This record gives sequence, structure tokens and C-alpha cells, in this order.
Amino acid sequence: MLKIGGTLNIIIAIAHIIGLLWAEQMFEKTGAGEAMRELAEIHYSFPYLLTVFVAIIFFVFGIYGLFANSRTRKLPYLKIGIFIVAFIYIFRAIGEQSYNLMKGTTTTSETIQSVVALIIGLLFLFGGLKKWMLKKE
Repeated sequence: MLKIGGTLNIIIAIAHIIGLLWAEQMFEKTGAGEAMRELAEIHYSFPYLLTVFVAIIFFVFGIYGLFANSRTRKLPYLKIGIFIVAFIYIFRAIGEQSYNLMKGTTTTSETIQSVVALIIGLLFLFGGLKKWMLKKE
């Protein structure tokens, strides 16, 4: 489960970088268009820098998922890192969807993003539980 979650994060990170080739369209499709326009008013490079930063975060999440079962490479704070990633994804999924439903502003794109976030969060949560909490000794 952790490898699947890790792989999905790496794919998302790469998609963010590739999406910069069509930045305006990507921002509009993901619902970030208005916020990115406001950032661009401060400095034209901010939307790109923010997207690269977000891609790096996804990449780090992916590395943690992929290397969770590695016997050769141990990452710092691996156990807590896996559960923090799970919490972030689950909180993002439930929090954003709840907020949008209360405001009546939910869109298909936001719902899909929330479902994907929930799936990845559950992969990390159950993968971490399986690895560290449910071990038979």
C-alpha cells in the first residue's frame, strides 16, 4: 500500500512540473487560477515557484512511501512521517469537501481531487498500520 501511495505521489509531482509547460490551463483546471493570478500580481515567478515547491513536497511524500519497506535505505522519522502524510491527505480530503459542501461551492474537479487525496491518505494510513501496528511477532 505504501508503494502505491508513494508511486502516486511521484506521479503527481512529475505532473506538477510537466503542467508548468501549460501553467495557465493547469491552474484553471485545478481550480487555482484566481489564486495564481493574484500571486502573479505580486511577482510573475511566484505561481511557478509555488508549483515547484508543491511538486517537491509531493516528491518527498512519494520517497517516504516508496522507501518505507526498504532494507537498505532508512529515512529519518519514517514511521511518524508516514502517518503525518496520511493525516495531511485525509484532512485535506475531508476538510475541503466539508467546507465546499457547507458553502455550496463544490465542483466535480474538487470532488475528484478530494477522493484521490482520501485514497492516497488511506493507502498511507493502512500501509503504516500494517507495517508497524499490526505486525504479528
